[in-house]
Amino acid sequence: MTDDAPSYRVWPPLALGVPLAVGWSVTAWAGDPVRLPGALRPVGWPLVAAFALWNGWSLLLMARHRTALLPGGTTTRLLEHGPFRFSRNPLYLGLIALDAGLALLWPSFWALVLLPLGVALLTWGAILPEERYLRTSRGAEYETYARRVRRWL
Repeated sequence: MTDDAPSYRVWPPLALGVPLAVGWSVTAWAGDPVRLPGALRPVGWPLVAAFALWNGWSLLLMARHRTALLPGGTTTRLLEHGPFRFSRNPLYLGLIALDAGLALLWPSFWALVLLPLGVALLTWGAILPEERYLRTSRGAEYETYARRVRRWL
């Protein structure tokens, strides 16, 4: 992490990955109190595919415009097109879809139940510090963007 970067409370992949892993672990050790309907399992594949396409598109744009690809890097430019015109946090939105998809593919009631905890950790630990950083580093440009584009969708 550099001096000109957000100060995370929780690194974004951990905010979502730890609740997913804990959910899978509880399912493996104790089982699920509710069995997920088998018809939900195939929904996992489109969610994983959506993650790959959405995050791939986002990362491609970030690389093209030479701004930080990994959490904790310096934002050199505010992107406002592609997925960034629909969501201020497209990479995190993709990670949420990935978590939900994986929880359905390897059926885990607990992983699905803990997903909102992961989203809360992500919001508190990464998104709020990023927004504070962008307000400071980008000022009115970020404020205008934040009024026009939602945090999620």
